[in-house]
Amino acid sequence: DGFVLGEGAWIFVIERGDLAEERGAHIYGEIKGYGATCEAYHRVKMKDPEESGRAMRMAVEESGLAIDEIGHIQMHGTSTQMNDEIETEAIKRAFGPQSRQIPCSSVKSMIGHPQGACGAAGVLAGVFSMNEGFIPPTINYENPDPECDLDYTPNKGVPRDVEHVLCNTIAFGSKNAALVLKRDEESSR
Repeated sequence: DGFVLGEGAWIFVIERGDLAEERGAHIYGEIKGYGATCEAYHRVKMKDPEESGRAMRMAVEESGLAIDEIGHIQMHGTSTQMNDEIETEAIKRAFGPQSRQIPCSSVKSMIGHPQGACGAAGVLAGVFSMNEGFIPPTINYENPDPECDLDYTPNKGVPRDVEHVLCNTIAFGSKNAALVLKRDEESSR
């Protein structure tokens, strides 16, 4: 039904894999690709889906993966008509016909929008999706918008073996960023 404010904080330790292994750290995942764009269109509005889609494509390209290797998309998903329609179209542009085969969800449906911390919340949801073998749901999904027609994992999470997750964020000032994460085979499950 729209934007719900939330709050939270998450901390990640990011280090070279060899150093983490050397000290015996539990590795939850690896950053495989990153993409960022900024259209500087408006303080809170997005002009169109092109730049967000381009950030996702850049992340997948940098990861060296094929689009069909992405097992889950953790969406920005603010539950606003403007954001959700544009993000849906951006995913379609980034993933083409494959976009309808990738389960998507938004952690904001469960915790609200923690504004500056929302990207980290999405990364955490993506990391645990890979490590727990579970796609988290988009809850309170009761009245689908016909323009938003992807697999949003409505209302109930599903078990699924996920090796790669794309985390998408769209920020104030028309800034877009996407990360491709890979599950660490040694440390998972």
